[in-house]
Amino acid sequence: MPEPTAVAVSRPLLDLSSCARLPPAIRPAIDPASLTVGIVHLGAGAFHRAHQVVYSEKASELAGQTQWGICAVSERSPTATDLLRAQDGLYSLRLATADRSSIQVLGSVRVALHAQSQADAVVEQIADPAVSVVTLTVTEKGYRHDPATRRLAIRDLEICADRDGRAPRTVVGQVARGLEARRRRDAGPLAVCSLDNLTGNGTLVRQLVDELVAQGGFDDGLADWIAESVTFPCSMVDRIVPATTAADLEVAAESLGLEDKAAVVAEPFTQWVLEDDFRSPRPRWERAGAELVADVAPYETLKLRVLNGSHSALAYLGALGGIATIAEAAAHPGLGAFVRSFVDEEVAPTLELPGAVELGSYRDSVLERFANPVLRHRCTQVASDGSQKLGPRLLGTVRDVLDAGGSPRRALVVVAAWARVLARGRDDLGRPLEVPDPLADHVRRRLGDLDAPGAYRGAAERLLGVSEVFPADLAGDDRVRVLLADAFAAFENAPALEVATAFAR
Repeated sequence: MPEPTAVAVSRPLLDLSSCARLPPAIRPAIDPASLTVGIVHLGAGAFHRAHQVVYSEKASELAGQTQWGICAVSERSPTATDLLRAQDGLYSLRLATADRSSIQVLGSVRVALHAQSQADAVVEQIADPAVSVVTLTVTEKGYRHDPATRRLAIRDLEICADRDGRAPRTVVGQVARGLEARRRRDAGPLAVCSLDNLTGNGTLVRQLVDELVAQGGFDDGLADWIAESVTFPCSMVDRIVPATTAADLEVAAESLGLEDKAAVVAEPFTQWVLEDDFRSPRPRWERAGAELVADVAPYETLKLRVLNGSHSALAYLGALGGIATIAEAAAHPGLGAFVRSFVDEEVAPTLELPGAVELGSYRDSVLERFANPVLRHRCTQVASDGSQKLGPRLLGTVRDVLDAGGSPRRALVVVAAWARVLARGRDDLGRPLEVPDPLADHVRRRLGDLDAPGAYRGAAERLLGVSEVFPADLAGDDRVRVLLADAFAAFENAPALEVATAFAR
């Protein structure tokens, strides 16, 4: 007999009309139709939908407020915008571990825009007097700055076009032109809050906006108005949110009985620490669990160096070792031991721990979260754009360990692993590795063919010449050169998983 064929199940699309058929417990906590836009968010990706939207919607529910709907802006691809528009801004969030799962539909996204095709509309939203908060999750490279100097890339063609009056398509241009329009309209004060993994993210955004305005082409007096009327709070955010898969979409559809093409999956853990620096109204995020503090820096450094630094270590070493996901990498004995040694012996001495945090418990909880098998966070996904991430995640640790007279050898093994991923483009099993990075071609040219005889000799000096990544003080430090050369020599003589095991000791 012939094998039975699968029959596709046709389900209505999740939207405002179909949402009413969902059980009350999983519908949006506040009626989406009652919300007006008070927040503009740049970077409408999965992380935003699994993190800040959750806090904003819960805060609106608990405070009984309806003015904190969100205008979500997709910066590059229009995919997220198109999906959200088709579903009236609704989507589901599934929180999952190996043994439990829950799902909730969220409805705070009321407007969805695409920055590249609707640039003027983005500016208008920022200038709207009803808006008092702009938030950003655009990844490190979205800021178009030099990671080594933290200065705006003023020769970047897109930045130049935004400066010269084009409807803005860069994040810094959108913020600057939005503030200019807001001043002209006398729309009142505003808070611009970055949620990206950058040291002093709010301070950085202020600096980049100021640098763009100083280039000219903006209204006279804008810089002074920004100084008086706009705050740039720093923040630290934490939740693991992998890319949504077809299997995730099917689980969402089965759970809802509706098609949800914008569904997001995340771990249950969530954290948001936010500098209490607002001159404009804001949601009562603290009622939803956010921590409002005077100084974010200790929380930020802890997370960047322990969680994000360990994430990068697992991603590069795991990818080179032929391991597909972060969960599988965290479960590998050698990689797990490497991360523990990296945190305990190199990161720990550089930290000022906030509150009642105990580092060993924090480290173990990070590894436990990484090992969540439901979150199939691919090593290559976490490894992307490493040239923009090495500074805050690893090079700060390198500098502080050296200043204390220590040896950041494991941190530099991770740096060498990043370079090896880009230069070779394949793992230790010979399979292709596709890891996007804006400096990939530059790194390949600097390092050359690492499979050629003698290619690793001088590789450390050549890599440290990538000034876009390595600040002059580190690039010129003989201790860094020697330790990085040792790391390259280890990779020349052994596969990545063996290197990790050896350096864990």
